[in-house]
Amino acid sequence: MTTILYEHPVFLEHHVPPGHPERPDRLRALNALLEHENFRTLDRREAPVANEDAVTLAHPESFLFEVMRMMPEEGIRQIEADTHASPESLKAALTGIGGAMAGVDDVFSGKADNVFVASRPPGHHAERDRVMGFCLFNNAAIAARHAQKVHGVERVAIIDFDVHHGNGTQDIFQSDPSVLYCSTHQMPLYPGTGAKDETGVGNIVNAPLNPDDGSNAFREAVRSRVLPALNNFRPDLVIISAGFDAHHRDPLAQINLTGDDFDWVTGQL
Repeated sequence: MTTILYEHPVFLEHHVPPGHPERPDRLRALNALLEHENFRTLDRREAPVANEDAVTLAHPESFLFEVMRMMPEEGIRQIEADTHASPESLKAALTGIGGAMAGVDDVFSGKADNVFVASRPPGHHAERDRVMGFCLFNNAAIAARHAQKVHGVERVAIIDFDVHHGNGTQDIFQSDPSVLYCSTHQMPLYPGTGAKDETGVGNIVNAPLNPDDGSNAFREAVRSRVLPALNNFRPDLVIISAGFDAHHRDPLAQINLTGDDFDWVTGQL
């Protein structure tokens, strides 16, 4: 199985205040691990920078312009309760989008069986017209629309195992039966969405977990809710919003998953 990793130095240039949980150290830790000999043959590529117009695949043009106006010329600016930007943040966000779109292209051209985009800022809290939760634009949503527009894909599934519910992705696709969105997440927890009865037009499947539920409950939620929905939907493409903050060492939540759980769910998908 061929895997491509997209990365870019600009992702480290999206600066946030000291101690912020979504900081460049996340990628520095990943880069250190990738130096291990196990990854010697990994196909690592520099992510391309997407054109600004790519944002409008999932967001209104007016929202793009609004975000562009928020970007500071120097320093760090708080643009939303939890979200900050620095001079290179817009380029970092566009490069994350570019990596996601290139990954879609690689899969449909046969260059890769799967692709991982190690980017920041993240995206799944960004709603159709709202910056939120560390996120400027919704990378997964844009990648899904790119697959539909460029490659003629009929059905895209987005699976989200971040510990927080991807309210942005749900907001963008809740009325679109061509995209399935499935999420496992802790509840109650930020952003407060993701209840089981939030079903969209039958294309939203939420599997909320309680604090301290742990590995067994997580795997059961995947088996009983996510995988049946995925199998019934029969997607042409699967996109994973791969947040790893459900890990037991993350201090902001309490699902307490292990590395084996992330390996297992990725294998199931």
